[in-house]
Amino acid sequence: MGTLYFRQLLSGRDFGRGHPVAGQMANFVYLVGDRDTDECLVVDPAWAVGDILEVANSDGMRVTGALVTHYHPDHIGGNMYGLEIEGLATLMTLAPCPVHAHKLEVDGVRKMTGLEKSDLTEHDSGDVVRVGDIEVELLHTPGHTPGSLCFRLKDSVLAGDTLFLQGCGRVDLPGGDPEEMYRTLTQRLDKLPGDLTLFPGHAYGGESAALDEVRRTNPYLQVKDLETWRQFMG
Repeated sequence: MGTLYFRQLLSGRDFGRGHPVAGQMANFVYLVGDRDTDECLVVDPAWAVGDILEVANSDGMRVTGALVTHYHPDHIGGNMYGLEIEGLATLMTLAPCPVHAHKLEVDGVRKMTGLEKSDLTEHDSGDVVRVGDIEVELLHTPGHTPGSLCFRLKDSVLAGDTLFLQGCGRVDLPGGDPEEMYRTLTQRLDKLPGDLTLFPGHAYGGESAALDEVRRTNPYLQVKDLETWRQFMG
């Protein structure tokens, strides 16, 4: 079955400590792997890729793949309002490996990072990526971007910018869709068991919580109909 390896890393605290913006953005990067094979995947590597690889290496793990929740530069690198952010391009130099993304997100990832098509593995919802004997299920959760993914891992779900402990991803950026976000929150994610632990893409409201607790306390999950949701999201 594999022995799960899991690390949650916060920008500005666990990596990128000297970066002037990383701490303000409060991004989470995740390392997910199999202790028995010493292999792991990195989820949304950005800001200080060398630091992230150093954490994995210090734990005796080797990064053999990357998972992309969505194409925004604070998660995969690229230009954000004139700021160049390290990300997948640096990873491919330091530790070349397959990059896994939803098929609707691949073009955005390539434009943002300059990766070649051959660097990317396209996926659909329900696909499974294996690292050693650990399985990660890919869940298509559009709304923040067309190809946003969440990753289900044993008793956890890594939600990227789809859902935070308090709030959800913005829908007013290019590719955002408020109606898709509403369907994601009320239909797609609503099917997940409440005892899963939610791990978000940013430390907005906390670092992790049971999904049932998030459903009870997150105001974005209290909206009961689409029309009210449209007004709620402006």
